[in-house]
Amino acid sequence: MKLKILWMYHNLMDLYGDKGNIEVLRYRASKRGIEVVVDTCTIGEEKDITDYDLFFLGGGADREQTLIYKDLLQRKPQILQALDNGIACLLICGGYQLFGQYYLDQDGNRIDGLGIYDYYTESSDRDHRCIGNIVVETTIQNQTITVVGFENHGGQTKNVSTVFGKVLSGHGNTFHDGTEGFMNDQTIATYMHGPLLPKNPMIADEVIRRALKKNYGDLQLDPLNDELENQAHYTMVKRILKKNS
Repeated sequence: MKLKILWMYHNLMDLYGDKGNIEVLRYRASKRGIEVVVDTCTIGEEKDITDYDLFFLGGGADREQTLIYKDLLQRKPQILQALDNGIACLLICGGYQLFGQYYLDQDGNRIDGLGIYDYYTESSDRDHRCIGNIVVETTIQNQTITVVGFENHGGQTKNVSTVFGKVLSGHGNTFHDGTEGFMNDQTIATYMHGPLLPKNPMIADEVIRRALKKNYGDLQLDPLNDELENQAHYTMVKRILKKNS
């Protein structure tokens, strides 16, 4: 069994340790005997996106998004074909924004998104920046769980049809919005950095499961010993919720 991951713009969109998400996916899949291939692709490089099982695009500031968006838009037909073929997507912060209609920065400059999903993002004033630790409640495989991370975004994402989860503490898609991220059957998109996956093993496994589905159908992954991961998770959840109670 093989898992092929394409990490887009690894040298530009790696804010708050997004590389950690790749390392967690590699580790958790390998522990189950799954062969993992991680390839990177940046501006001007040619890669056949349809050949991969997971498309990963991490976070970056306005400058980095301005640098990559034209290159990303040129890849839209291939991304759409990959989605039709069943590829899974994990999108963090800037990656999340760029799959929407557009991003309007603080200076009023419009960065066109891929337009794959209906949401759009507009920058807030500095008094309404969404920053700090965040706890979200979501449902994965018919199980309601908490997800913990760190958000730091001026962009306010609106018109999100199916959210990743409900905010228990923090901001979310917009300042004190109450909802966070976007999720459908193939895509998990979120503002949660930290990186996201080390403290959220169930989300990591859901990403792996979705990616494997393209070639192997619905699978149940063998359980791993997540004692340390869960300890890190629940320590942060308790700390954040207690601070905000």
